[in-house]
Amino acid sequence: MIWFVSILAILGLGLIILFFWDIFQKEHSVLRTYPVVGHLRYLAEDLGVYLRQYFYSNDRQELPFNRAQRNWVYRAAKNVDNTIGFGSTRDARPLGEIFFVDAPFPLLEVDAIGTRPITIGTQCHHPYTTSSLINISAMSYGAISKNAILALSHGAKMAGCWLNTGEGGIAPYHLEGGCDLVVQIGTAKFGFRNEKGELSEERLKEAAALPQVKMFEIKLSQGAKPGKGGLLLAAKVTDEVAKIRWIAPHQDAESPNRFPEISNVTELLDFINRVRDITGKPTGFKTVLGDYDWIEDLCKEIIKRGIASAPDFITLDGSEGGTGAAPMSLVDYVGLPLAESLPVLIDILVSYGLRDRIKVIAAGKLITPSMVVWALCVGADFVNSARGFLFALGCIQALRCHNNTCPTGITSHNPWLMRGLDPTSKAVRVFHYVKNLDYEVGVICHSCGVNEPRHLNRRHVRIVSEHGTSVSLAEVYPDQEPGCKLKTL
Repeated sequence: MIWFVSILAILGLGLIILFFWDIFQKEHSVLRTYPVVGHLRYLAEDLGVYLRQYFYSNDRQELPFNRAQRNWVYRAAKNVDNTIGFGSTRDARPLGEIFFVDAPFPLLEVDAIGTRPITIGTQCHHPYTTSSLINISAMSYGAISKNAILALSHGAKMAGCWLNTGEGGIAPYHLEGGCDLVVQIGTAKFGFRNEKGELSEERLKEAAALPQVKMFEIKLSQGAKPGKGGLLLAAKVTDEVAKIRWIAPHQDAESPNRFPEISNVTELLDFINRVRDITGKPTGFKTVLGDYDWIEDLCKEIIKRGIASAPDFITLDGSEGGTGAAPMSLVDYVGLPLAESLPVLIDILVSYGLRDRIKVIAAGKLITPSMVVWALCVGADFVNSARGFLFALGCIQALRCHNNTCPTGITSHNPWLMRGLDPTSKAVRVFHYVKNLDYEVGVICHSCGVNEPRHLNRRHVRIVSEHGTSVSLAEVYPDQEPGCKLKTL
């Protein structure tokens, strides 16, 4: 009884002290006017973002990903039934919503079929041939944890897809699973820099010698923050992360907003060809489009130099991409969404006769079968996803990716938080996510009457117009007809 009274006395004294502190402080008006109880407002503000997805938002309302999208990925990753009853909850009326055109006589097959192999970099010493359709987008070690990388690496090997290392260099955890790797080189050249921060040919050759390394991707920009370099907070720059990146530990790792060596399309092609000559492997670049003119200039420069000088692939990220921590002003307002930029990029490449030479990888919120099929209809060769695989690992959209406090251990290096992520079981979920995503892409293909996902085209998609009725995407972005006159210099 005495201990109970003591606890009450301590609590009462604490509330009295808090009462007088609130009355005399001048920083917060609410607390000054409503001492003690005013703290409930700040508690509700902090907790609201986490409670919303469970209690207040409907299945199709929340952003950046709603409950329906997340639940589809969760079920696919757990390999459980993803069918629903009583009809769709999707509102099909808003401007821009899409529908796929079902064939009057769909294919008789009941199961999805595989995709044909595609070769990237046919003119390289070591071209890359893959049947993979959906792949893991760039997430570096440092940005995400060791256990997350291990799960992705092993899961990618099981699923037969590639894993992009992100701009943080090649970690041993990328290699452990034995999957195909696409190595990203960011503006700071982490993992591939010398003491002066310049590109190290020696380290590039060491990476290229690894049989798992299939391609190199030069990152000009990413969807979360076009025009701004990456930032890894000091709390996540551990001794091991620093060693892999060739930087100082326990300090913010910030990369420039662009490559010092690349200020125009001429220098971009020079850099691409330099990396390709050193490594002998397919080399391309990742970007977010805001202006289309520079892509036209790039195509003209390629035609001038010769088709062999072209990048082997372009990874196009939409402004809706968002795994990286970034200022809200960039996340919300800079760069074009994939829905606008992807068809224009495809059309520009076609108009210069470069579409077969340059493969296109689409990225940006493509986590469900419908969005993957949309990208294929528009003209993409491959689809990359980052956040889809984060959900497969158990992400709960806590929005703490950059703070080292991720409750699922995916983006945290805190040993206690990280231990909650078991790489072995999560690797299986990564595998199931890819396979079930592939399967349902095939289901849509069968309904549309095509027997291979890349046989889809813009006539298979309709989009809701301002009149409330749908129009064919082929009318909005007409396909280039075979034999059309190509653009020249």
